[in-house]
Amino acid sequence: MSDFPHGGPAEPTRTPDLAAPTAAPDNATAPSPAADVVRAVVAGVPDRVSLDGLEATYDARWTEQGTYAFDRTRTREQVFSIDTPPPTVSGSLHVGHVFSYTHTDVVARYQRMRGLEVFYPMGWDDNGLPTERRVQNYYGVRCDPTLPYVEGFEPPHEGIEDGAGKAPKLSDQVPVSRRNFIELCERLTAEDEKQFEALWRRLGLSVDWAQHYQTIDARSRTAAQRAFLRNLGRGEAYQAEAPGLWDVTFQTAVAQAELEARDYPGHFHKVAFHRVGADGQEATGEVVHIETTRPELLPACVALVAHPDDERYQHLFGTTVRSPLFDVELPVLAHPAAERDKGAGIAMCCTFGDLTDVQWWRELQLPTRSIIQRDGRIVRETPEWIVSAHGRAAFEELAGKTTFSARTAVVDALRASGDLEGEPVATQRKANFFEKGDKPLEIVTSRQWYIRNGGRDWTTADGGARDLRGELLERGKELDFHPDFMRVRYENWVGGLNGDWLVSRQRFFGVAIPLWYPVLPTGEVDHDHPIVPTEDVLPVDPSSDVPVGYTEDQRGEPGGFVGETDIMDTWATSSLTPQIAGGWEVDPDLFERVFPMDLRPQGQDIIRTWLFSTVVRSHLEFGSLPWKNAAISGWILDPDRKKMSKSKGNVVTPMGLLEEHGSDAVRYWAASARLGTDAAFEVGQMKIGRRLAIKILNASKFALSFGADPEAGEGASHTIVLDPALVTETLDRAMLAGLADVVARATDAFEAYDHTRALELTETFFWTFCDDYLELVKDRAYGAGAAAAEVSAETASARVALAIALDTLLRLFAPFVPFATEEVWSWWRASEGSIHRASWPTPDVARSAAQGADPAVLAAAGHALAALRKIKSEAKVSMRTPILAATVAVPAASLAGVEAAVVDVRNGGRVTGSLDLVEATEGQGDAAVQGGIVVVSSELGEPEQRRKG
Repeated sequence: MSDFPHGGPAEPTRTPDLAAPTAAPDNATAPSPAADVVRAVVAGVPDRVSLDGLEATYDARWTEQGTYAFDRTRTREQVFSIDTPPPTVSGSLHVGHVFSYTHTDVVARYQRMRGLEVFYPMGWDDNGLPTERRVQNYYGVRCDPTLPYVEGFEPPHEGIEDGAGKAPKLSDQVPVSRRNFIELCERLTAEDEKQFEALWRRLGLSVDWAQHYQTIDARSRTAAQRAFLRNLGRGEAYQAEAPGLWDVTFQTAVAQAELEARDYPGHFHKVAFHRVGADGQEATGEVVHIETTRPELLPACVALVAHPDDERYQHLFGTTVRSPLFDVELPVLAHPAAERDKGAGIAMCCTFGDLTDVQWWRELQLPTRSIIQRDGRIVRETPEWIVSAHGRAAFEELAGKTTFSARTAVVDALRASGDLEGEPVATQRKANFFEKGDKPLEIVTSRQWYIRNGGRDWTTADGGARDLRGELLERGKELDFHPDFMRVRYENWVGGLNGDWLVSRQRFFGVAIPLWYPVLPTGEVDHDHPIVPTEDVLPVDPSSDVPVGYTEDQRGEPGGFVGETDIMDTWATSSLTPQIAGGWEVDPDLFERVFPMDLRPQGQDIIRTWLFSTVVRSHLEFGSLPWKNAAISGWILDPDRKKMSKSKGNVVTPMGLLEEHGSDAVRYWAASARLGTDAAFEVGQMKIGRRLAIKILNASKFALSFGADPEAGEGASHTIVLDPALVTETLDRAMLAGLADVVARATDAFEAYDHTRALELTETFFWTFCDDYLELVKDRAYGAGAAAAEVSAETASARVALAIALDTLLRLFAPFVPFATEEVWSWWRASEGSIHRASWPTPDVARSAAQGADPAVLAAAGHALAALRKIKSEAKVSMRTPILAATVAVPAASLAGVEAAVVDVRNGGRVTGSLDLVEATEGQGDAAVQGGIVVVSSELGEPEQRRKG
C-alpha cells in the first residue's frame, strides 16, 4: 500500500471550473471554444434574501442527494481520509468543539472540491469514566458488580442532573448490577449522540453519516481486544505488580498521560530522625531533620535521600537513622534527583508519596512498605517491619484512618514526642490529580496491564534490547504537524516518559480486557498464564463469557477459571480510531482505500494522549504512521483569557449561538483562527461573519440581476454566458487579474493548512469587489436596459466579468460559509448539483479573461471613486447627487489606471460634466488615504429626486 499518495488524483465527475457549451451574442467579440464556456440559467432568485432556515433546507437536501457520501470505488490515491475526533458523549458539546471541528470541516470541503473523495466519518467516544459518572448522576444509580441482573429495570430518576435539583449523593444512589448499569450507559449515550448529530448537522459538517461508530460498539470492542491480544502475543503488552497512580474517588488506576498537576494547600513539617551509632543504638543528641508535607507516610519510609554532591550530608551517606514514633532503622542514601534547595535538602523516600519516591525505590532497589489502600485509608493491620512495642502502638492509632485523619494523628504524636521542630508552616504544594478527579492521587501497588510505549527499557524475547522510544521519536519526525511548532510537544512527551502505558482500569463500563486466568487446585489464581481467546470469538466479556474448554459452573472454582475484571483505558480504544473507522480486519476493501489516513485533527492538549497513543498502536501493528498530517487546533479563551473547559465551568453551549447568529456566522468566527493559536470567544466576530454571509447573498443577487427582464417578476429566468473572451474592458480584466492572484494564493494557503489565510485573502478581495467594482460597473452592466441581443460589448464585458467573479468567489467561500454559498448556487447552477461537489477554482479562467491586465487598475479606480464620494459626504448630500465638474489629482503611478477606467469612474461617481485627471504634485495627497488621490476642485449639482412608487 502506498503511504499517503497525493499524486494527481483522477478527476471525478463534477461541476467544471467553467466548462459547458454555449453560443455568444451576435455582437460579441470572438468567443472561446464551446467547451470552455458555461451557460448558466438564472432562476428562482428571491425578492428578499435571507439566511433564515438555510441550515435545515440544505441539510435535508445534502442528505437526500448523498452530497457527502463516500464513494468507495475510488482508489487510495483518489481519497483524502480523515481520522475525525470522536467527541466524548458525556453531556453536551461546547463552543470549543464547534471551533475545532469547523477547522476540520473546512479542510474536508476544500479537499473534496480539489477532486479527492473525502472519507469523513464520525465516531462517538462513549465509554469510560465521563459516561459512567454522567449515568450515575442522570439516573441516580451506581454500579455494584456483585448484584444480579434485573430484567426490565427502570432507574429511580431520569434527567435529574439537568433539572433544578442537584445530582443525588453517592449514598442515595441505587445500586444496580454491572449489566444493568451498562444498559443504562448505552441508553443515555444513544440519546446524547442524537443531540450531537443534530448540532453537527446544524453547523454544516460535511460528514458521511453512514460512516459512524461508537467506541463501545461491537466493532470497536473487537478492534480494541484484537489489538491488545496481538500486543500480548508480540510481548508488547504485559502485566506487572507495581506502584501506580490511583484515584481513591473513582477507585481506578490512572495513566501518566491523564495527570494534572494542581496547587494543593498543605503544610511543611520539620521532623527529626535520630542517627544510629555503630552499635545499633541511637547516637545521643544527633538528629537529621527533614521537611515533609506528608507526615502520615512516616510508617512507609524506607530511606532518607540527599544529593550526592550536597556537602551537608556527605558524612551521613552509608549510615542509618531511626524513624520517629515507629522506630524503624533506615539507610541514608545519595541520588541525583534529590533537590538541594528544597526544604532541608534531604527527604524521606516513602512507598509511595510521589513519583520521585517511585524513581528512588526502583533505582536504589529499596523495599516496598506500602500502607495506603485502594480506598485511600491506612492499612488496618500493623506492618511486619514495625517491630518495637512503641512503634506498633503508634501505628495502631493510625490503622483504618483516612490520610487526612492519619496526618493529624501523626503530627499530634510528633509534637508530643518532641520530634516536631516548630509548628507546621502553610504552603501550596503541587499534587498530581486525575484530570477528572478532585482529590490528589495516591500511589498504590497493584497488578495492572501495560502496553510498551518507550517509557521503560525493553528486553525482547530473544534477549535483545529494543529502543522503542527512539523509534517513536523517529515516527514523530515523519509526521507533518500543522503548525510545525506543535512537534516539540510530541518530542518532549516521548522524551520525558518514565513508564510504559498503563491500560487497565478498575471500572465497570468500557471494553473488557479479553482474558481469563486458571484457578489452581489450591484455589490460587494463576495470573502468570492467562487464558487467551481466539480472534474469531471477539468481542468477549470475561465476567459473563466462558473460555473454551470450561463451563460456567467452573467459574471461581479450584481447577476452573476466573475472568479478568478490569477494563481498558478509554485511550486504548480511542488510539485505534483510524483502524475502527477504516474497517480494519472486518472490511479489508475499505481499509485499503483509507489507511494510512491523511489527516488527524485534534486539540493541542491531547497530543500526549490521543495523538501519541495512536502513533504507538499503528507503529506496533503496521510499522507505519496512522496518518501523514496532524492539524492541531488551539484553545478557546473566555473574556478573562482563560481556556474554556467544562471543568472550569466557563463554557458556552453552541446551539443558541447557531440559532441566533446562523451557522455560517459561527463557522466564520471559528475559521478566522489559525491552527495552533488560541482564540477569544467573540460574539462580535460572529456578527461580522453574519454580515459577510448576508452580503454574499445580496451581492450575488445584484450580480445575477443584469440581463433579467424587469417586468418578468420573481422566478423568471435568464441566461448568463461565462465566456472569458467576452471580457474586453480594462477594468473588468484588472478585477479578474486580481481575482486570479487571490485564487492562487488561497490555494497555496489551503495546501499549507492555513485556512485562515485563505479566508482573509478571499474576504478582502470580496469587499473590494463589492465596495469598488460593483459600484464602478453597475451602470455599464445595466446597459440602459437593452435587450439581450442588443447589448454593447462594454456591457457584455461587465456582465461576464461579474459572472466569472461570482462563480469563483462562491467556490472560494464554500468551505467557510457552506449554506449561503449553496443558496446562491441554487439560483443559477442548481442543474449542476451542489457547489460542494463543484471543482475548486483555478486561476486559469480569470487569467484568460484578464489578458495580462494590471490588478492595480481596480485599486486606482476604486480610490478615485472614493475620492469623488468623499466630497459628497463632506457636503452631507446623497451619493446620488451629480457632480457637474471635478478635477482630480492622481499620483503618477496610478494615473494610467484611473484613465483606463475613467468612464466607469465617471458613472460610479455620477459625474455629469467634465472630469479632469491631473498628475498630483509632491505632497498633494496622502498615499494611505484613497491611494493619494484627491479632488482638487468640484461643483455639485442638485440631487436626483427619488421616484415615488
